[in-house]
Order: sequence, then C-alpha cells, then structure tokens
Amino acid sequence: MSTKSPSPWLTLAALSLGFFMALLDQSTVAVVLPAVAEDLGVSYADAAWVSSAYLLAIVAPMLVTGRLGDRYGAKRMFLIGCSVFVLAAVGAAVSPTLPIIIGFRFIQGLGAAMLMPQTMAVINQVFPASKRGTAYGLWGVVGAVASLLGPVLSGVLVENIGWRSVFLLNVPVGIVAVLLGTRWVPTLPTQAVRIEFVSVVLCFLGLIAVVSGIQQGLNWVWLLIGLVVLWLFVRRQHGPDALMPLRLFRSRNFCVGMGTLLLMGVLSSTVLLPLMNWLIVDRSMAADQAGFISAPMALTGLVFGPLCGMLSDKVQPKVMHLIGFGGVALAMAGFAWVMSADGALWGIGILVALYGVAQSFIWSANAAASLADIDSEDSGVAAGVYNVARQFGGVIGVASIGAAVAGGGNLVAVVILATVAVVAAGCSLAFTQRPATR
Repeated sequence: MSTKSPSPWLTLAALSLGFFMALLDQSTVAVVLPAVAEDLGVSYADAAWVSSAYLLAIVAPMLVTGRLGDRYGAKRMFLIGCSVFVLAAVGAAVSPTLPIIIGFRFIQGLGAAMLMPQTMAVINQVFPASKRGTAYGLWGVVGAVASLLGPVLSGVLVENIGWRSVFLLNVPVGIVAVLLGTRWVPTLPTQAVRIEFVSVVLCFLGLIAVVSGIQQGLNWVWLLIGLVVLWLFVRRQHGPDALMPLRLFRSRNFCVGMGTLLLMGVLSSTVLLPLMNWLIVDRSMAADQAGFISAPMALTGLVFGPLCGMLSDKVQPKVMHLIGFGGVALAMAGFAWVMSADGALWGIGILVALYGVAQSFIWSANAAASLADIDSEDSGVAAGVYNVARQFGGVIGVASIGAAVAGGGNLVAVVILATVAVVAAGCSLAFTQRPATR
C-alpha cells in the first residue's frame, strides 16, 4: 500500500516554520543584550557572547549537517534540529548564570545548523525546476517577516515580562514545526556516503578559528590558523564521500552564486548598522523609534519576495542580480547623500523600502540559479555550502562594517557598502543563462 506524498506547498510551509524560528532568533536576541548585562551584572561585551555563541555554532558545522542530511535523511535532521533548538531555548531561559546561557545558546545554534540546510535541500528536490523560483521567493518572505517581527516582539517581551521570555518566544513555533514536519515533510532517498571524521574535525575547527578571528576584530593569529586548517580540509575533498565535494564547483552558476551570496550576506547583515547609529547618535532618535525605520524594508520584502520568486523562474539570473544589486547600490548612495546633507527622515524611509525591493530580486534568483545544476544526491551538502556562504558573509560584514563605523564614521561605512553592492553586480555578469528545467 503506497502512501501519497504531501503537497510540496505543505512541505514548504512546514520547512519555513523551522527556518522562521532560526531567523527570528537572530533578530530578537540583540534587543535583550542590554537587559542581560544589567540583570546579571556583566559587561555588554560579555553579554554579546549570547549572540556570538549562536552565530559560531551555526556557521561552523553547516557543511557537516548538510552532508548528514544526505546520509541520514533531510527530514530526520530537520526534526532533530528543531527539537534541539527548542530544548536549548528552554535551557537558556532558565539558566542562572551567563556562562550557562552561552552554553545553551551554542547548543541552540547547533540545532539551527542542523535544520537550516535541510530546508533548501528538500525544496530543491520536491519542487520541479519551473516552480523552484516561486518556492524560494515564498521561502524568502519568511526572512522578511522574521526581521519585522523579531525586534518588535522582543522589545514588548523585555519591557512587560522580562528578557528571559524572549528565549521562549520560539518554543511554540518549534513545536508546531516538529508536528507539521512529521506529517508534511516527505522521507526522501538517502545516499550511502561515509562521513569522514578527519574532514569533519578540520572543517569545524577551521571555521571556528576564522569566525573567532573576525569577531575579535581581525585577530590575525586565529585567522591564519583557521585558513591553514581550512586549506588542509580542502585538500581532502576528493572522492565520492567528500564532505564538500569539489565537483559542486564545476557548476559555473554555483560558483558565481556562492560569491554573490557571500557579498549579499555582508550587505544584509550590516545595512542597518550605520543607519541606526546615525539616527540614534547623530539625530538623537529614541532606539524604539529608530527600530521601526526597518519596517519598510521588511514590508516591501514581504510583498515583492513572491513576485520576484516567480520572475526568477522566467528571467535570466544575471538580470535579476543586476537589478537587485543595482538597487542596493542606489539605496546606499541615497543613504550617503541623506547623511551628508542631514536630510529629511522621510527620505530614509523611501531608501529603506528601495533596499527591501532590491534584495527581493537577489534572494530567490540566487538560490534557484545556484542549486539548479546540482544533482539530488548532493542537495544537502550544496545547501550546507549555501548557508555557510550566507552566514559567513554576515560575520565578515558585522566585523568590518562595525569597525568602519567606529573608526571612520557612518558615512564611510555606507560608502563601503555601496562599493560591495557594485562589486557584487559586476560578479553577477558571470552567471550563465537560466539552466534548463529538470
């Protein structure tokens, strides 16, 4: 007796809940850090490890967890990741001291690292190529909603219940994701690949060292150690059981997609840093009011995400990326002009909305083009590489743009971001024509 496969759209809904949970957490925790520092009697720098530990735990094992999805099943890894995430969130909420909170946050990041690659891997397998752009567009809406709701919900919880309640915000979301995932995410064929232990260790230690070096303000010792370890890791990536098969990079669109995705990770993680600093410090705006400046970005992303997803099924990826990165560069140039001229705040709102529209052209087109040529047996590991590139770009961006704001000022940081967008647009020219549907 055969079991009918669930609709791919129901599968997308279940996967998106898990993805939403991981992204919502990233956008909420920053709000609680001042309260954590004050309540526990620690410095803000120490409290920041509540966020840093989560980020480290996401980036470092992503390649491994992507491959584990290929080996043991994407559905199984997704459900385990959601469960680990929820249990660690409860642990962080009830922890009495900062070190214990940081430990649970690291475990929570591991849960996110387990579930995130599986969402892309399953989408890439259950949707035909002609519908993947639309699916990725809807999937991208999740990020817009999370970025809009995260700061607002966490602010309300901190003010009315307390900072510990923010860690519990995702618990009901995770429980529903597990229940729906059990029912709606199909069990896909697995690959009899061997997980090579030495490569796992080299990958994990190398990424930890590099990310730590960047987060410590360019600690060159850690960076050098990490790069050497990662070089040793790459040297081992041959054969059918490679943790990051080098055959992935035979696809031109995959290579170009990962490069432009890393640059987009830099932009998306830092676009608000100089803007918020300018509004709060230079324009003396209250923090809660400044936070609402990001609303047009999320709202336009919510509207244009699905539309751009459908467009990416029909329009060449280089065209989508050129429009997107061109719009981002224009928005950054506008920010620079408003800051230098001390312009009206309504102009900032328009530019933030423009950025939201522009990034919608990039996300779905990038995912669809990058993974279109990847064989199904490599879907998990390719999704792992995708998420590493995106998160690693965020780490680089936060460290570099944060330093630019502190050393050169908000205007310098915005000019750097505009330059990054122009470079990314140039890289986008290397995309080939839209791959044939499979």
